[in-house]
Amino acid sequence: MSTATEIPRILRFYRMLEPLPLGKRIFSEGFKFAAPYFRTIPAVVDSVRPGEVRVHMDDRRKVRNHLGTVHAIALCNLAELAMGALAEVTVPVSHRWIPKSMETEYLAKAKGRMLATATLDLPVPLLDRQDITVPVRVTDPSGNEVFVARIRIWVTRRRT
Repeated sequence: MSTATEIPRILRFYRMLEPLPLGKRIFSEGFKFAAPYFRTIPAVVDSVRPGEVRVHMDDRRKVRNHLGTVHAIALCNLAELAMGALAEVTVPVSHRWIPKSMETEYLAKAKGRMLATATLDLPVPLLDRQDITVPVRVTDPSGNEVFVARIRIWVTRRRT
């Protein structure tokens, strides 16, 4: 039986790879296999810790729209990837989670490398069957906020 203090498998994997050359890129590619649609964007997980995850996405032609800016759905995909990594390392292994909804705001033209920061302060105590909102903030290379998402996840206790 898992406990609330057990280190999540994804966090152990990240900590093992992080110090290695190309470790973050290897972790990122491995993580994307959990949800293969994540592989449609050129994203790399920069930092992982319970409570905060940072992921960047390079500005490449394949993620641009007809205006030459980063496409709205690529930004949504980036936000969901950041939220997913965050939920995996923050929600205790005694619980499971699933995305329930996403609310987005496009604040400015998205150009250049995008940096998504997902944060989460879990409620105490963490109950069975509860909605939790994960905010994700996306900034451009100048640090300007270009996109925000609020992703609701449904958290339940794992049944043994």
